[in-house]
Formats: sequence, structure tokens, C-alpha cells
Amino acid sequence: MGNAVKERSLRAEALWRIALFVMVCSAIIWLGGSVVRALIGYDLLLPGSIEIDQYLSADAEREIYRLVALSSLVIIGAYCLTLAGSIVFLSTSPFRIREHPWMLMAAILLYVFVPVEVFTIVLDVRLVYQEFFTTADTAVLRELFLARLGALAGAPLVATFCYFTVVGLAVFQPFRKKSDEVR
Repeated sequence: MGNAVKERSLRAEALWRIALFVMVCSAIIWLGGSVVRALIGYDLLLPGSIEIDQYLSADAEREIYRLVALSSLVIIGAYCLTLAGSIVFLSTSPFRIREHPWMLMAAILLYVFVPVEVFTIVLDVRLVYQEFFTTADTAVLRELFLARLGALAGAPLVATFCYFTVVGLAVFQPFRKKSDEVR
């Protein structure tokens, strides 16, 4: 009986550690990919605006849409892994929210923007579909790109700032309490 309890404990410890590893690695890919996609996508725009540069050649514009679609595929997968890893980590880790309130703040910042991410993922999937599975012209891709760029009146940009705040919370762990301070 003692061995079964010890074995379950080892499995639970391995599970949250694996979930933490998956969450951290996929979050790095997701956030880094988001920055890369933004840098690629802003090559289409006139500086300081959200208007497409009319002097860009059609081939260059099409290639930028292809790169945005490819990066979106990576970002979508990494976001899903980050979300799943965070759920498993929070539900199985031995860390208590009372002792680590920064984890609660990080979880709130991550999960409050799930609807925003789902909406933008739908737009990204439509762009990927149009780019790789149809013979859509550049106007369709441009329309989807601009819809993604102006989605939800800037909520995706606010979400991105919050995600980078989560990184800061995880690094500095503010409001962390010692075990003996908790009652």
C-alpha cells in the first residue's frame, strides 16, 4: 500500500514538472512567434498607419502573406500547448495560490484573453486556409490580414502586453509569501 501511494506521488510530481516544461517551451515559441509575425506583417504597412503600402510588388505582398500564414500555424499550435500545459500545471502542482499570489495574477492575465485569442485564431485559420488550400487572390488575403490587424479594437495588442507581464510576474514573483506567514 505504501508503494502505491509513493508511486502516485511520483507520477503527480512528474506530471506537473512535464506540464511546466511544455508550458514554458511552448510559451517561448508562441510569444516569440507573435513578435516575428508582427515584424513580418508590418512590412506590408505604411509607417505609422494600418494602410497597405501600394508601392509593394504583388509577389512581395503575396510572399509576406505566406510567411504570416506559416508563422500563424506555429503560433496557434504553441498557444494551444501553452494553454493546455498551464491548465495541467495549475491543477497538479504543489504550489498553493495563497503562498504564490503572482500565479493567480498570471493565470488571470492568461485566461481572461482566451476569447480574444480564439477570435483571432479563427481569423488566422481563415488566412492559412485561403493561402494554402485555395487559389485566393491577394485582395482576399489583404482583407483577412487587415481584419486580423484591427480585430476587436486593439484587444489582441492589450493581450500581448498582458502576456509579457505574465513573464515578468513569473520571473520576479511579487507578493510571494513565506510558508510560515500563511495561516
